[in-house]
This record gives sequence, structure tokens and C-alpha cells, in this order.
Amino acid sequence: MKRNQKGIFADMTIFNFLTLLGSLSLFLFGMSVMGTALEKRAGSSLKAILAKLTNGRFSGLLTGLAVTAVIQSSSATTVMVVGFVNSGLLSLRQSIPVIMGANIGTTVTAWLLSLSGISGDSLFIQLLKPSSFTPILAVIGIIFYLTGKGKRKDTGLILLGFATLMFGMESLSGSVSGLRNDPNFTKFFLMFSNPILGVLAGAILTGIVQSSSASVGILQALSSTGAVSYGAAIPIIMGQNIGTCVTAMLSSVGTNKNARRAAVVHLSFNVIGTLVCLTGFEAANAIFHFAFVPTAIDTFHIAIIHSIFNILCTAMLLPCCGLLEKLSYRIIPDGAHTDATTQLDERLFATPAIALAKSEELTKRMAADAELALHESLQSVLQYTPELAASVRQREDDTDKYEDTLGTYLVHLATQPMNDQDSVESSKLLHLIGDFERITDHAVNIVESAEELREKDVHFTDSAKHELQTMLDAVGEIVDLTSRAFLQDDLSLARQVEPLEQVIDKLKGELRTNHIARLQRGECSLAAGFVLSDLLTNLERVADHCSNIAGCLLDMKNERIDLHKYLDDVKNGSNDFLMQYNAFEEKYKLA
Repeated sequence: MKRNQKGIFADMTIFNFLTLLGSLSLFLFGMSVMGTALEKRAGSSLKAILAKLTNGRFSGLLTGLAVTAVIQSSSATTVMVVGFVNSGLLSLRQSIPVIMGANIGTTVTAWLLSLSGISGDSLFIQLLKPSSFTPILAVIGIIFYLTGKGKRKDTGLILLGFATLMFGMESLSGSVSGLRNDPNFTKFFLMFSNPILGVLAGAILTGIVQSSSASVGILQALSSTGAVSYGAAIPIIMGQNIGTCVTAMLSSVGTNKNARRAAVVHLSFNVIGTLVCLTGFEAANAIFHFAFVPTAIDTFHIAIIHSIFNILCTAMLLPCCGLLEKLSYRIIPDGAHTDATTQLDERLFATPAIALAKSEELTKRMAADAELALHESLQSVLQYTPELAASVRQREDDTDKYEDTLGTYLVHLATQPMNDQDSVESSKLLHLIGDFERITDHAVNIVESAEELREKDVHFTDSAKHELQTMLDAVGEIVDLTSRAFLQDDLSLARQVEPLEQVIDKLKGELRTNHIARLQRGECSLAAGFVLSDLLTNLERVADHCSNIAGCLLDMKNERIDLHKYLDDVKNGSNDFLMQYNAFEEKYKLA
């Protein structure tokens, strides 16, 4: 090969360079395909484990290790953790051991890639070499991918991704093999024996490719030239741990403070671990002058060092989880109250069951706000205060935000693959949030009627007050029944809502008839009549929305959504319905 003394690497031709780029592209593509397919194939089960099995330090550590070992990406695990913390599924303290475990789990990839460096003449050794079994995996993978569906197709993608990864690795090693005797290439890597430059190089490379596993694989491929020494590789490996934090930091943008703190903990853990381990290694080398430092490293020993480094960092900092948490609070201090709707994180879409659980939790908050708003508005009718009115309006604003955010989130969630049960749950929540929001709208209308009574100095007669109080009590009870039925998932309470709603409809008619009679007798003013009419309309519509909610809760158990037909079926020919109706009619009977 002709040497070009003007080039950076004299033995690198344009064709070698193109082969290098192509090999690197195949390697990174295979890594991405395999990681994505593994994550998808694992399904919600692994992610559900990640969300649940993190109560203790060691359980969290092992969970993070196991999940990352399966999906082959510490970045993916850390992004999931950030999403779970943002959604309140994990506390910040619970997330720290998981992040540490993810760093250990990601070393599995380096061990798989180290198989390319196996050498020997025995049949068993030859079978362990990727060049022997990778073609078989590729054939099986393409068959699964072309003929299979669902999980079988995902399995095919995993095998194809792994095969592409290993082909890319071997091709990458081959493309740089010509640099083995290139003095410029050797000098280039001697630069990274400077620990600061080595750490920076590892961090930058990993930050660019967004994967520490990929950057370690690239280092392993380059080690085949024999130009990469232990002294250069060790700082680069340590720097790669810092570079992998880029993905988590980017994923934390726009999240709540605790989620950003989780990303900061990830960065702090890797930076502190690198500083301590690198300082310790350089100090020990200065004293003992390790003979292996200037010698060439191979793929196998890169995997060993990668594992030892991450295990040492974890062992050193696992007892300091509390200190890391405090540090994150120093970097990102508490500020203004965070909107609860920020907990609806799209990272949870990959686990519909968890996303739905978070949506249901926020819907329950919405239901509680709607219930309180309605009770405060009922109280304001006869005992008005500006504080009550302001509280009702604030709760109405809050439920509006809940409806907008939850509605958008649930619609997007519905586009994700879900089982039948999750699909029914999603439909239920979409139906419910609209009715809860409308209840708070009517609560504001009721407050406005109370304010009109004060502003116009309008008064009801004693008999009108008594009748109105009966109506208010009935509406208060139906809202209580509806709220408890949803919050407690109690269908027996839900079955009581429709009979009471029918009684409220009857009360509305009786109150209007009685008011007309008072007008005819000259006992009540027209102004009072207009306000009363508005009040009755809003109270009756609150009861209608309660009926919709209860009907939805009952109907969804049978996986139907024709609520009106269902309610008609309930009312016609049901002895329980008639008994409950009669009981409520007696309870709210006008004297």
C-alpha cells in the first residue's frame, strides 16, 4: 500500500475510509434495531417490574441491572426512569439504585462483542466465534421477520439486529486492520493516555452516538489494530459513562423537578465515579508503575475493565444514595408548585397499563375537585361568601386543565397497541372526564346565581327556601354517590345514582309548579323566579352528568358504550331500581 505522508493516517485510503463508515453505520444500525426490538419484545412486563420492584436499594439495583441487560441499553432504562419519576410512579430516592444498576447491566453488550476476539483451533472455540453462528441467526431472523407476526416478528428483528451488529463489528475491525502498523494512528491513540483527553474523547463519542454500548463496541473494534493501550482505553471507558448521560439529560427537558433531578443524579453518579476511580488509578500507577499500562488491550479486557469500573462505582456510591439525592436538590432547588398534569408522560405510552393507571389517578383528582366545587357552590346558594365563589372558580379552572390534558393524552394513548381491558379502561376515562368537567361548569353557574341573588337583593320565601334546600340536599347526595362509586370502584353505589336522578327530575318539576303557584298568590317576585329557574336547570343537569358517570361505570363492566340504552334497561323492569327510587322519593319528599 502506498504511503501518503501528508495524510493523518498514511495507510488509510479513501476506500478504507468508506468501508470504515459503512461498517460503523451497520454496527450502529444493528445496535439500534436490536435495542428497539428487545425493548418492544420485553413488552410492558419488564417496565412494570421497573415501576414496582424498587422499594429497596438492592431490589432497585438488581431491577435496573436486569432490565438493562435484557433491553441492552442503559440510556433506554434511564429514560424510562426519568419518565416514571416525572409521573410519580417512582420517587427520586427509588430511582437512584435503578440508575446505578443500569450502568452495570449495560456492560453485557461489551461481553457479547468480546466474542469476536476469540481465537483457537478447537471446534467448540470456533462455534463461539460470531462469524460462525451469526449467519445462522440472520437466516432464522429473516424467516421469523418475513413469516411471523407480533412477538415472533419482534424476535426476528432482535436476531437480525444482533447479526447486523456483529457483521458491522467484524467489518469495522477489518476496515481498521490496515492501520495496525501506521505510526500516525499509534501516535493518535497515544494522546488519549492523557487521562483528561481520554475522558473527553469517551464522553464526546458516546454523546454523539447516544449509547455507551455502541461507543465501547467501537473502542473494541479499534483495539484489533493493537494500537490501543490500557493507558488510553481506561480513561476513554470512564469518559463513556459520562457521555451516556446526554440521553437522560435531553429526555428530562420539560419534565418536573424530580424528573430533572433523576437525570442530574445520573450525571453526578457517573462524574463522581469517574473522578474518584480515575484519580485512584492514576495515583496507583504513579506509585507502582503498572507494567500493563503501555501494552495493547484486546476486546476481552475492554469488557472486563468496563464491568469492573461500573461495579466499583456502584459499590462506592450505593451507600451514598441519600447524599446524591441531596446534591440533586442543591442543583435543582424547589420552586413553584408543579402542575399535576405534567405527570402524564408520553414515555409511558410503551406501557399502556402504567399510562392508564396514571391517567386514572389524575382523573380521580379531577373527580375530587369536581365534588368539592359542587358542594361549595351548593353552600353558596344560601350562605354565600366571596371565598367560596373564588374556590369554585379555581377548581373549575383546574378541571378544565385536567380535561384538556387528559383528553389529549388518552387520545394519543389510544393509538398505541393495547389489550382489550386497557382499551375499555381508556374509553371509560375519556367518557368520564367530560362529565366531571361539566359538573364544575354548572357549579360556577350556581355560584353566579347566588351572586345574582345578592347583587339584586332578591329573597326567597321560607317555603321556597325549604324546597330549594331539599333539592340542594338531593343533588349533594347524588354527587357524593357518584364520586364514591368512581373513586372506590363500587358498582353498588353506582346503581343508586339513576334512581336518585329520577327523583331529582321529579323534584325540579314540583319546585317549578310550586313557584308558579306562589307567583299567582303574589308571594314571590319575578326576579326570584328567574334565578330559581336557572338554579333548578343547573342542579338538574348536574344530576344528569352524575347519571352519565354512573352509567358509564356500570356499562363498561359489560364492555358496552351505549349508555342511554343501558339506563333505559335499568329503569324498565328492575325491582332494585323501583325500591331505591321509592326510598329516595320518600327521603326527599316535599312537605
